[in-house]
Amino acid sequence: MAEFNIVKVPQLAWYGDTELDLKLPSRWDVTIYRMRGHSRPPLTRNELEDAFRHPIGSPSIRELARGKNEVVIIFDDLTRPTPVADLVPCILEELEAAGVPDAHIRFIAALGAHRGLTRIDFAKKLGEAVLDRFPVYNHNPYENCTFVGETSRGTSISINSEVMSCDLKIGVGSIVPHAAASFGGGGKIVLPGVASMDTIAANHALAARARERGRSGSMTYGLGFEENELQLDIAEAAQMAGLDVKVDAILNDRREITALFVGEPLATHFEGVKLAREAYATEPVADRDIVIANAYSKATEPFHSSPLGAQMLTEAGGDLVIIVNTPEGFISHYLGGSWGRGIGGRYWQRRSRLLDRIKRLILVTEYPDIAQSDRIAPLDSITWARTWPEALEHLAEDYPGEAKVAVIPDATIQYLPE
Repeated sequence: MAEFNIVKVPQLAWYGDTELDLKLPSRWDVTIYRMRGHSRPPLTRNELEDAFRHPIGSPSIRELARGKNEVVIIFDDLTRPTPVADLVPCILEELEAAGVPDAHIRFIAALGAHRGLTRIDFAKKLGEAVLDRFPVYNHNPYENCTFVGETSRGTSISINSEVMSCDLKIGVGSIVPHAAASFGGGGKIVLPGVASMDTIAANHALAARARERGRSGSMTYGLGFEENELQLDIAEAAQMAGLDVKVDAILNDRREITALFVGEPLATHFEGVKLAREAYATEPVADRDIVIANAYSKATEPFHSSPLGAQMLTEAGGDLVIIVNTPEGFISHYLGGSWGRGIGGRYWQRRSRLLDRIKRLILVTEYPDIAQSDRIAPLDSITWARTWPEALEHLAEDYPGEAKVAVIPDATIQYLPE
């Protein structure tokens, strides 16, 4: 019998999309917990085009674009796994068919409260061909936002003024589980995507209100979508901003598009979530001594790996290992990130303890980002390892015999269904 078994997990989204070999002792009972849609095949170009030819609850983009003067294509940033470059040619074909000239089209990165993108980032997300033809802008949540009204929940909505100057607004993103909104995609391309910081903060405050009313259980990854208050607020905001079309992808565990939903934003999102619930669902388990939670799709926000990983540990507690390899480090977050030893964005909170069931947290990364790691756990409770062999040394000391081990290939987008 071999002394070790090898498990491969994806890594380096946007930086080559390679695989990392995890050597695990053969004495350990190792199970890989994949999302149900992990092996769904990618759509062909014809299948992508077919989604644009058959929109949900809306005329096609080419029909909507006829007679329009200015078009904006709003796309998600590198914190989301969407291969937007695969979708842009289909959108541009629709606009060309409607007679919209290049000079009347622009792209805007839906950053929300994240850092601005560089030209290198734009090329990764959109492809060089887009940069050769069109202006591409970052959203600035602190300046140049236009007030469009107030939602029924009292959120004052101000949206990027360049977006609001356009009479055709197209959003491009993907639907994956979200920490507070149940699922991303849909109107999130507008709020928080291209909303003002005050609007983003007001929307996020709904989560705090839900906790106060004992409804926080409905505001977590993949659960309670229909009654989620953030989501309902976001949908209103997208309508108020005049988002005309949403393009939302469902992905497999290699960031390939396996399903595509195009059309009226609300209807499209509801249809997409039906499939997302199944695609990202993961077999529940709660008795593992060690959980290896790989951060891939949202590697710059690896804290998304902690809740799922913790849920899989035994009640007595165990070791959670988060693998996160991204050369840019963790995303700068102006609302919730650290901006000093004791200061942060207006929703920043100092972590006081590890999540329940986690006895030890090992963070494996070739690119340590100490400042932003406090979004995962208190800094003094993190055991750092630059390589997998270094992490394995820590584990082998405490588990010289048998151990039950779970490997989650992409803990940033997988979730446990009810």
